[in-house]
Amino acid sequence: MDKVVVIIIIANVLVSLKGFSDRSFLEQYKFQVGPILQGDKLRMFTSGFLHVDQMHLILNMLTLYFFADNVISNVGELKFIIIYMGSLLAGSTLGLVFHKKEPYYSAVGASGAVMGVLYAAIMLDPSLKLVFIFFPFFPIPGYIFGVGYLLYSMYGMKAQLGNIGHSAHLGGAVGGFVLTIALYPQVLIENKMIVGALAVPIVLLFLFKDKLERR
Repeated sequence: MDKVVVIIIIANVLVSLKGFSDRSFLEQYKFQVGPILQGDKLRMFTSGFLHVDQMHLILNMLTLYFFADNVISNVGELKFIIIYMGSLLAGSTLGLVFHKKEPYYSAVGASGAVMGVLYAAIMLDPSLKLVFIFFPFFPIPGYIFGVGYLLYSMYGMKAQLGNIGHSAHLGGAVGGFVLTIALYPQVLIENKMIVGALAVPIVLLFLFKDKLERR
């Protein structure tokens, strides 16, 4: 595992453990619309290193572990860090846009950053397949998962499905998509079909933005 990934995982674990044991620390640094609109923009970054519980933390770090090295091997450590951090902030930004009228809306987790890394991995590796624990014999092509998950997240955000930050997932995926193209434009030539497929739900997201926003 690349040293950059190790450092990111350690940072997530240490900050999350502090949040588990210190409620005031969690409250001070979590994503919350009201304080952010009042100027506490640091929360948009720090919330990406906090988690609700151990399972939330483990799932995000496992996903990062499985796909980070794939991205690093293609674009290098510096560009990987830009994709990770940029996707984290993109997730927070989209969350703020879609929940700006809900001052008490809050969220934590590295899901936005991790989704950005996952989408970068899908774009960079056309042969990538995802295997899920409940369907181990039916690997899903990465781009099919990518398109399907974006559409599901759009529906989940509108329908308020579960205690999940769908907007952060969407924002992270968009961040990973845009940053991968910006930092590795060859992907538009090498894997244009996959990039095109992933672009469709992103275009739909912005076309129907007004319908998805909370009123």
